[in-house]
Amino acid sequence: MPRIPIVMPQLGESIAEATIVAFNFQAGEEVAVDQDILEVETQKATMGVTSPCSGRVVEWSAQLQESYAVGDTLGYVECSKEEAHRLGLDVPAIPEVEHRESLPHGYSPADEATSFVRSVTGHQSSGVAPTLRGLPVPAHASGMSFLSPRLKARMAELGLHAADLAGIAGSGAAGRLTIEDFEKFLSQLDHQKLSQASSMRVAVADAMRRSWTRPLATVGMPVGIDSMLSHRKTCDPKPGPALYALRALALALGENSALAGRLIGDKIVHPRSIDVGFAVEAEDGVLVPVLRNADRTPLSELLVRYNDLVDLARRRRLPPDATGGSIATVTNFGTFGLEWATPIPLPEQTLVLGMGAGRVVPRWHAESSTFQPATEAQFTLSFDHRVLDGGGAGRLVSRIAELLNSPDIL
Repeated sequence: MPRIPIVMPQLGESIAEATIVAFNFQAGEEVAVDQDILEVETQKATMGVTSPCSGRVVEWSAQLQESYAVGDTLGYVECSKEEAHRLGLDVPAIPEVEHRESLPHGYSPADEATSFVRSVTGHQSSGVAPTLRGLPVPAHASGMSFLSPRLKARMAELGLHAADLAGIAGSGAAGRLTIEDFEKFLSQLDHQKLSQASSMRVAVADAMRRSWTRPLATVGMPVGIDSMLSHRKTCDPKPGPALYALRALALALGENSALAGRLIGDKIVHPRSIDVGFAVEAEDGVLVPVLRNADRTPLSELLVRYNDLVDLARRRRLPPDATGGSIATVTNFGTFGLEWATPIPLPEQTLVLGMGAGRVVPRWHAESSTFQPATEAQFTLSFDHRVLDGGGAGRLVSRIAELLNSPDIL
């Protein structure tokens, strides 16, 4: 009598494998077609795998609490030849990958589909092709899109995250990372040069990993900064360009605080106050001191506090009231000679405003019909796309540009 394989089905577009959690029938028991024969667990839910035919369970090749890739054989059901023929299961087995070299020239996956289980039934194809084709998972599914419970447990034991394994090439179905790949990777680390990451580097890495769980986007535009630079020359002491940008951002958000709100469930949580942080490079990382109520405090009054916080941050001596709770951050990557960048907002923030290095460019003046030199800097706004769209982000950057070109009101 034909032995029909029980195959791990494709349980979802991004599901590469599942873990066996229960066998509903033991070897020797009778089952009906489409009856739940075992239960498996994915990263999303517990699901049933149905019997391919009516018959008797003759063997389980799978083990409880073990993970199996889509397309793996979990066991066999023995049925009559008539049942196999009626359900279209009387086609031969797909040749194993290691024997593909011996296949005739021109042999295609379509030829494989017409030979599904001929070796167990002895029948020719009834014309019903099996649903499994080619790769057992979608071609676009990446190896790190699924972590088996066993692999998750091992990673938790070592304090590792999925991002730590992004560079490992998986050997499982469609490049899926297996527990064997993971253990091999760990053993290879012993033969490489290692250095201890600082506590700040680990903290920055954790914050960026959590931030990246959201859909982030970036818009940008060139902003004329000649008016700002002229105003700066009249000040003593002189505010830094980042402080001008911070004050402009604070005023713009003060006009519409929803732009810096956080999406919690189906509600936008508006900030209680416009507290804006600014990035300061410290040893082996970045700190973000916070200026409270930046929309209500003039630029001249913010300057002293700003300079104090920069000094404290570089010495890693920030007071508790100057950290955390900010709704946005300003970063001046132009200090490194960069004109464009896509900074990432902190996990508790929706926005980060970046400003690039100033460059003298020709700008057309309609009144004189000539090109004249002007200083521009590229401003970027990275944002949580769940809260803000491109149009709103563009209008916010435009408003910041307007405020920077009227520095007297800052």
